[in-house]
Amino acid sequence: MSLKKKLIVLNTTIMLGLGSAFAIPSVKAESITDIQSQRTGIQSDISEAEQVIQQLKKEQSKMNAQIAQIESAMKENDQKIKDTKQEIKDTEKDIESLKKEIKALEERIAKREEVLKERALSFQESGGDVEYLEVVLGSKSFGEFVNRVGAVATIVEADQQILSEQEADKADLEKKQATVEKKLQSLKDMEVELKGMQSQIEDQKAETVNMKAKIEKKESETEALKQSLENKDAGLEAQIASIRENIKKEEERKASEKADLDRAAEEVNSSNASSEGSSSSSSEETSSSSSEESSSSSKGEASAKSSSKAESSSNSSKNSSAAKPAASKTETSSKPSSANTGSAITAGYKYIGNSTYKFGGGRTASDIANGLFDCSGFVAWAYKQAGVNLPASTDALKGAGRQVSSSQKQPGDLVFFNTYKTDGHVGIYVGGGKFIGSQSSTGVAIANMDSGYWASKFNGRVVRVN
Repeated sequence: MSLKKKLIVLNTTIMLGLGSAFAIPSVKAESITDIQSQRTGIQSDISEAEQVIQQLKKEQSKMNAQIAQIESAMKENDQKIKDTKQEIKDTEKDIESLKKEIKALEERIAKREEVLKERALSFQESGGDVEYLEVVLGSKSFGEFVNRVGAVATIVEADQQILSEQEADKADLEKKQATVEKKLQSLKDMEVELKGMQSQIEDQKAETVNMKAKIEKKESETEALKQSLENKDAGLEAQIASIRENIKKEEERKASEKADLDRAAEEVNSSNASSEGSSSSSSEETSSSSSEESSSSSKGEASAKSSSKAESSSNSSKNSSAAKPAASKTETSSKPSSANTGSAITAGYKYIGNSTYKFGGGRTASDIANGLFDCSGFVAWAYKQAGVNLPASTDALKGAGRQVSSSQKQPGDLVFFNTYKTDGHVGIYVGGGKFIGSQSSTGVAIANMDSGYWASKFNGRVVRVN
């Protein structure tokens, strides 16, 4: 190969090498900037997703606790219904037994009446005073009959014993009749309470279904967030792997080109001694070009670093700006100012959203600690916190103070509603057309009585506690 051709080959190889040398730093700078930008965005998304997931987990935990509480109350109510049904059956058996006893007493009393009449006739036939028979047979009722017979001084001692037994059976009969009437009334009352409990169970079941649906929705959202997060992580890893692969290939190509340069230089160096001047000149040009390459590379890297810095600062500023509005949000609530009723009204605030309706609840320390109240139990407990003792039944609470007009109701007054029976529900008025009470579907909550369900159930009864 002639010297001229060798120089042409060497110059061409050097130019190719310089082109690669200039391109590689630029590719690296762009790749690094791009991946840093993407990683910043993805890491921000990851952080946000993790916060949302944690919040969802807290909500799920809270809902699970509420469902467990409702299910526990439902079990207790179910047991109460079973016990009530059994009590009704037992009462019906007692009533049948009492009816048989009453019938037997009535038969004994009728037989004794016949015996007394026969003895009176016998007494008259054996020479007794006719007036005695007239007194006995002229009675218009059994009570008058006994009184008249007792008034006759000539009655024999045996008849006195029969009369005593009659009086005892009569008293026993009256007592058993009163017992039967009381049992019957008790049975009717239990039937009403049973219907009320069944309605409350249905409300609680509906609430449980609703809460479970919310949990399922939250779980679905959580899974979607997790899947999105995993997809972004996979995408990031794929991008990193791709960029690393590109860098590796470019480094291999650079190494190959450098080897070509080395071989070309070696070939020139082994040429004739007369070509040393030209080779030296070519070498100087190569050195000069390399210097320019280094300078250009430094500038490219500096530009990439500056761009990355500016972008990072911008992201930081945006994140800071986005966080401020969330931090500035506050929640406010109004409370009644009356010192006399304020304690009773606000006592139940801690149970709002953290309680469950339980028939007969609120009468024991365990129920109170677990937020288990029925309507009258909650009212009695709330006023007890204000130092006022009230009965724990809706019927008794109607007489716990003086009744006032509905238009004059004030915070702290008791308000009554017709639900499964007249005055079947009671709460404490808090003002603004609202009341606080323990509702079967929500537990302790503040409800609107000016519109909707409770407006239709409010019966106008308002009692001001003395």
